[in-house]
Amino acid sequence: MFCKMTKINLSKLNIRKAHELMQNGEVSARELLSFYLGNIKKHEKNIHAYLEVFGDAFEKAEEVDKKIKAGEEMPLLAGIPMGIKDNILIEGKKCSAASKMLEDFVAPYDATVIKKLKNEGAVFLGRTNMDEFAMGVSTEHSAFGVTKNPHDLERVPGGSSGGSAAAVAQQECFAALGSDTAGSTRQPASFCGIVGMKPTYGAVSRYGLIAMASSFDQIGPMTKTVEDAEIIFDAIKGTDPMDSTTSVGDPMSHSECVTSDLTIGVPKEFFFLDGENKGVDKDVEENTKRAIDIFKGLGLKIKQVSLETLKYAVEIYYIITPAEVSSNLSRYDGVRYGLSKNGDDVLGDYLKTREKGFGDEVRRRILLGTYVLSAGYYDAYYGRAQKARNLMKNDFEKVFREVDVILSPTTPSPAFKIGEKVDDPIKMYLEDIFTCAANLTGVPSISLPSGLSGNLPTGIQLMAPWFEENRLFELGKLFEKNQ
Repeated sequence: MFCKMTKINLSKLNIRKAHELMQNGEVSARELLSFYLGNIKKHEKNIHAYLEVFGDAFEKAEEVDKKIKAGEEMPLLAGIPMGIKDNILIEGKKCSAASKMLEDFVAPYDATVIKKLKNEGAVFLGRTNMDEFAMGVSTEHSAFGVTKNPHDLERVPGGSSGGSAAAVAQQECFAALGSDTAGSTRQPASFCGIVGMKPTYGAVSRYGLIAMASSFDQIGPMTKTVEDAEIIFDAIKGTDPMDSTTSVGDPMSHSECVTSDLTIGVPKEFFFLDGENKGVDKDVEENTKRAIDIFKGLGLKIKQVSLETLKYAVEIYYIITPAEVSSNLSRYDGVRYGLSKNGDDVLGDYLKTREKGFGDEVRRRILLGTYVLSAGYYDAYYGRAQKARNLMKNDFEKVFREVDVILSPTTPSPAFKIGEKVDDPIKMYLEDIFTCAANLTGVPSISLPSGLSGNLPTGIQLMAPWFEENRLFELGKLFEKNQ
C-alpha cells in the first residue's frame, strides 16, 4: 500500500497527485505499477477482473521514468496504470469481447482512444472481463468466467464493464476504460462504489471498439474520483476522421459552470418526489434523498419534472439494440475471421460456428433482433421504437429548457447475488431502467458513489444536455467534496 522509499499511501492518490509525485521523482512509474500488480497477484484469484495481464507493462512504465529523469514534462496520464475493457482494440494484443467467437483474435490496430492514451503515456495493465459482446448487466455472461464484486464475493460487480469496475474498486488498476450501451459503465460503477461516466454520443470515437449497438455504444472512464474521470475524458474526447459519428468541431471546450446557479431536475417517473416509490430499494432511496439534500444545502435548486416517455425506455431499448446486434454480429460467420467450425456444408459451417462461438445471451439478442427486423414486423416493432426514441429525445430537450441537470438513482438496488437473476432475462433487463434513457437520447451521464446499503455501495446518476459534460464534472466534484 505504501511506497517504501517515501511512505506515500499509493492507494489514496488521484491522477493529478500521482503525476506530481512522479514528475518530482518522489514516486516512479515502476513503483506505481508494482503496487497495482501486487494487488492483482493478491486479489485476482478471487475477483477475476482480468482476462489477461500484459507482460510489457513494466517496459512501458520504465519508458516514462526515463523521460522524467531526462527532464521531460510529461502529460497527466503518463505512467498511470489502466485496465482496458476486452472490447477495445490494442494493436498486437488479444481482444475477445469475452467470447469464444473471438478467443484468439489479435487486434491489428489501435482503437482511437488507445492511440490517444498511448500518446499521453498511460500504461496498460491488461484487458478486463465483461459480459460477452457487452450484452449483460452482471458480467455473468462472459465466456471465461464470472467477475465478483470486491465488496461481497457472492455478488455481481454489474456489467457489462464489470471487470473494469471491479479492478478499480479492488485497487487492481488506477483507472479503467469501459463501454456503455445502456449503463455499462454507470451500473457497475454504482455496484462497486466508483465513478463511471458515459459521454455524449459522438464525444468519444468508437473506432476500434467492437460494436454491440452502433447508435448507442460509447467508451467512457471508470475511476476512483470525478476529477480522474474528467482527466481521462479530456484525453480521449474529440472528432475522429475514422468515426463519422463523432462531433464536428469542438463543442466540448469547457465553458464556465457556476454550480450554485444550476437547477437539478428529478423526474417523477424515475423516482419518488410525488410520494410514490418506483420500485427503488429503501437504502437506495434514502441515499438518493440525502444526495438531493446535500445539493439543496449547497444552494442548488431542486425541481420535480416529468418525462412521460421514460416509462417506455426499457421496451424501446430492447427492440432497437437487438436489431443493431443482429446486424453487427452477422459478420461472425466462421468464414472471414474468428472461430470457424466445419459442418456438412456452408450452412452447417455457419450453424456450428455460431453454436460454439456465441453464448446464450448473445444468441437470444440476435434472435430478438432478427425477429423485429423481419418482414411483417419491422414497422410494428423497430419502426415504432425509433419513433418513440425520437419522442424521448424531444422530451429531454423540453426538460433541459427548465433544468440544467437530471438526477436519479443509478440502479434500483445494490448489487444482487451471483446467479440470482441469470435465468430471468426480464429481471436482468430491468436493471437498465434508470440508465438506458441516456443512451437512447445520447446525453452524457455519470454515476457517483452515494453511500452504502449495509456493506454494498449505491450510486446516484446525473444527466446533462448534449456536450455539457462540464456540468457533470463540476457537480460531481462538489458532491464528492461534501459527502
